Amino acid sequence: MRCFENIAKLIRTKRINHPKGYSQSELSHLLGYKNGQFISNVERALCNIPLKMLKKVCEVLDINSLELKEAILKDHDQTLDNYLKLEGASEMMPNSVKRASEVSVAL
Repeated sequence: MRCFENIAKLIRTKRINHPKGYSQSELSHLLGYKNGQFISNVERALCNIPLKMLKKVCEVLDINSLELKEAILKDHDQTLDNYLKLEGASEMMPNSVKRASEVSVAL
């Protein structure tokens, strides 16, 4: 199962706490979508933000690009764990995989 929980939480928090207090519909329109359903889907962790929209999302919501990247990497890591059933099995990973995982978390 794909994981979008971290990006969902980040987008919702930034949208609600933004000085302009965007509604889901307003934010969707600013990003070029016709209605608020897109942001609703993102915030309910049903989908991710398309790569081509990442820069615009950072600009509109004043998100640091490293913060956005970290949320996406955490979701990707969880997705891989879900697909590979690696939860709790990090001791069985080769050292090169452990180091790569540690680097992505440090970002």
